[in-house]
Order: sequence, then structure tokens, then C-alpha cells
Amino acid sequence: MKTDIEIAQAAELTPITEVARQIGIEQDDLDVYGRYKAKLSEEYIEKIKKNPEGRLILVTAINPTPAGEGKTTITVGLGQAFARLGKKAVIALREPSLGPCFGIKGGAAGGGYSQVVPMEDLNLHFTGDFHAITAANNLLAALLDNHIQQGNLLRIDPRQIVWKRCLDMNDRALRNVVIGMGGKANGMVREDHFIITVASEIMAILCLATDFKDLKERLARIIVAYDYAGTPVTANDLQAVGAMAALLKDAMKPNLIQTLEHTPALVHGGPFANIAHGCNSVMATKTALKMADYVITEAGFGADLGAEKFFDIKCRMADLKPDAVVLVATVRALKYNGGVAKEDLSRKDMKALQAGIVNLEKHISNIHKYGVPIVVALNAFSSDTQEEIDYVQKFCEDRDCEFSLAQVWEKGGEGGTALAGKVLDTLENKRSFFEPLYGDELSLTEKIHTVASEIYGAGGVSYTAGAKKQLERLETAGFGRLPVCIAKTQYSLSDDPKLLGRPVGFEMHVREVYVSAGAGFVVALTGDVMTMPGLPKTPAAYRIDVDDEGKIVGLF
Repeated sequence: MKTDIEIAQAAELTPITEVARQIGIEQDDLDVYGRYKAKLSEEYIEKIKKNPEGRLILVTAINPTPAGEGKTTITVGLGQAFARLGKKAVIALREPSLGPCFGIKGGAAGGGYSQVVPMEDLNLHFTGDFHAITAANNLLAALLDNHIQQGNLLRIDPRQIVWKRCLDMNDRALRNVVIGMGGKANGMVREDHFIITVASEIMAILCLATDFKDLKERLARIIVAYDYAGTPVTANDLQAVGAMAALLKDAMKPNLIQTLEHTPALVHGGPFANIAHGCNSVMATKTALKMADYVITEAGFGADLGAEKFFDIKCRMADLKPDAVVLVATVRALKYNGGVAKEDLSRKDMKALQAGIVNLEKHISNIHKYGVPIVVALNAFSSDTQEEIDYVQKFCEDRDCEFSLAQVWEKGGEGGTALAGKVLDTLENKRSFFEPLYGDELSLTEKIHTVASEIYGAGGVSYTAGAKKQLERLETAGFGRLPVCIAKTQYSLSDDPKLLGRPVGFEMHVREVYVSAGAGFVVALTGDVMTMPGLPKTPAAYRIDVDDEGKIVGLF
């Protein structure tokens, strides 16, 4: 059996200018990066704004196993299937982070015969967007420390600096560091922190900004610290906005690549859904809606994280109205939620499947709360038995939920045509009555409690003393009308990764709360979730190499 990278490297790619021409984009509308990658020009994005909008389909999932269960693969395969059925479709994805690529989860190009390509480029440096975000983030940090070193006219309290440095790599040793060592010329000695680039507020800003003007306004609102009187100090106060915008100028443009079957794909931005809002950029999604009749996008991890934030943050801010949801499940992940160890997931276990399917039931119930019709896609694995597949199908149909088996990893678009048919039928016959879960007028604690109880199933929420003070401070400062972005484990509906299945009545623990004023949401950190992940005992990096012919090997 070929690996993902072997399948991708064997593919015959079409020049990106020809892929673009299929959907009416001329070469002059592109900023080309080699033969197979391009960015959409600002002129093109402006030119198509008067076009009618297509239908928006969100692909999300149940709580996964640690290896992930193929949500991106389904998204890509579904887009290819739409094209096979003669539909004008565009896929809208996030860019992969280097952290998971060299860690445990892998990349974000899809898998098997449902991938976006060039796969190696996408999973590594791509068009440099993440590097630009990292540079802009760290420029702001450098300007902050330099301001203090040069006299501190803004009277910044070094004990109340909230801006963190970042890099796009899993490096637990950098979570908490001391900087400024070595004498007065090296700056003030203070504690500092690193986060992964995908958790940077600048990543969130880039993905939520509607245009370059909006980007600069959001950058200006970033709170980097508080002064001795407790007043926020912003990026605008530090005169950092212009230089940061210069670094992000090209990164703001959505990237165009193709699938293995040459379906156009916009891949842009990449916040994690367990520690950020987990969706591709608003610019890419809105542009795709003007380019095609159908746009298939995805949101990170399970629906309790990615879909909730897609609905309550991205759709709220960008006035998006999703028409349907594809909820991805696998027999493996259902058995994992039923208590089966990772190494035993390939074995038939009907008892574990019956125990774990309550996780799928909860996600179906959650999405119904947003008023959007659902199709459940069972991502097929070779280890699945017919009895297991039949059980999941009957479970869905008994709950008046459309169901389809997807074989897109093995068969590409051909393996997704049945799913595409179900989605098209749903779009035709079931209306979406989308509404966010909560209103802007609720307090921050009410919003957190609403998500915790309605989406996660919590019986209550507890706060550390520090988190309570932070909430009071944010409400007093006027941030109470913002949506909340709850950071928690992706492996459980709760904030405890060991509580699998469908836990109920548990207490969710909020340890820290802070505002991302530029992005426009308030972050609540729960449980033990980290904004800088670590590498596993056996990182994927051990398998990656470049052979004597210059070909990358071992990248999944």
C-alpha cells in the first residue's frame, strides 16, 4: 500500500494557471509561486465581489483519536466528488503547522487519493505565510522590550506584559523562559513565554480580517501589556502597526493549489481549534463563495471545538450562513470513545462501538442547536467490518440523520460521490436556519457557561481566583460583548482528555482568561491545555529525510 507522500509524488499536477482558468481566473489575476502554487491578487478579489454567492458546506467531526480521523481527507474527497458530478466547487482549507508535521498528528493535506498538492510544499514552508506571521508577532515583542529598554515612556509594567513570542514548532522547553540576562545592554530581566505560531493572535487576526484595512485596524487593537495604572498598552501605542502590516502584506492573499483530481483549493491561515478559533481565513472563504456554486470548508478537531468556533466566532463576525454540515465519524474513533486502546482499534468490538457511539449522538445534537442540516460521513478504514458499518448507519437513520459511507482515501472523488449526492439532496430539500448559540448581550461568564453546558455537557464551570479577576477586569474594560474562544483538549467533550464517550454533569475548570482584542474574542484556557505543544516520545521527525535524488521521504 502506497503512503500518502508516495501517492502525492506520483501524481501528475496541472500548472496552477490552468487550474485557475477552469474557474475563470486569468493568469494576470494570480501571483504565481512556481508552477503549482499561486496567491489570488487583490484586484481579482475586488473584481468578483459582485458575483452571486455559492452554498457553504462545513465539514467537522466527532472527537478523534490522537492520530486524527480524516476530516481533511473527507473535505478534499467531497470537493473532488462534486467536480465529478459536474458541479462547480472550491475547497477552502487551513494551512498545516510544522508542529504536528514533526510531532504526532501529521500534516493537513488530506490523505490517500484525496489530497491537496503539492503536498510536501504545503506541509513545510508553502508560500511563507506562517513565517510572516511569526516575524510580525516577534517584531511586536522586540518593539515592546526595546521600548522598555529605551526609557519606557508608556510606563509599561513589566509584571503585566501579556504579549508572548512564538515559533511554528512544538518546543515545550520554551513555554516559560527568562530573557534579558547578561547585563543592562541586553534589556530588562523578566519572565517571558513562547506559544506556537498557530496560537498567535496575529494568526487569528489574519484569519478573521475582511481586508487589509481591517487587518491594520485589528493589529492596532492588540493589547501587549498594561501600564502601572492598569491601562492597556496596544500595538498602536508602540507604533508597531505599519511594520507588522508590511510583513503581512502578501500573507493576506489566499493561496490557490489543486487536489489530486485538479479541483481548485484555497488554503489560507491555520489556527488550531483546541487553542484558537480553528478555521481558515474569512477572506479565503468569502472569496471562494464568489468563485463557485459550492464551497466545502473544514473546522479543526471535533465539532465541540472547530464547529462551535466556526459558528459562534467566524460566522458571527463575517456574517456567514452555512447551508449544511458534514459530520465525519470513523468506526475507529467511536471504539476509542468506547474505551478501546489505540493499538487495538483495528479489531472488531461491537460493545465498544455501542458504548462510544454516544459521542456521535452528542455532536449530532449539538449541530442541530445551530439549525443547520447534517449528513454523517463514515470515513472508511480497511479494518471496518460490515456489521460495524451497518450499526452506525442504522444509528444515524434512527435519528433522522442522513448517512453515507465515504471511501475517498482509497478511491478519491469516486469514493465520495454517494456522500456528495446526499449533501446535494440535503441542500435541495432541507433549509438551514442558522443562528449562533448565544447573543452578544450575555456576560462573558454566561457565554462560557452556555458553551460548557450546551455543547460539552458540563454541569458547571469553576474558575481560579486569577481567572475571576481577569473576567471582572475584561467586563469593566468593555470587552463583555465579545464571543468566547474556549481552549480545551480535543480528545474529550470535557476538559479532561481521559473522559471519553459522552461525559455529563462534570465541572469544567477555567484557569486563565485573556482578551484577544484585535481578533475580537476572549480566550478561556481550561484544564491542562497548552498554547505551546511538546513533541511525543517518538516524533514523526525521526522518519522524515531527503534521499540522494533530493526527494523528501517519510512525510506521512
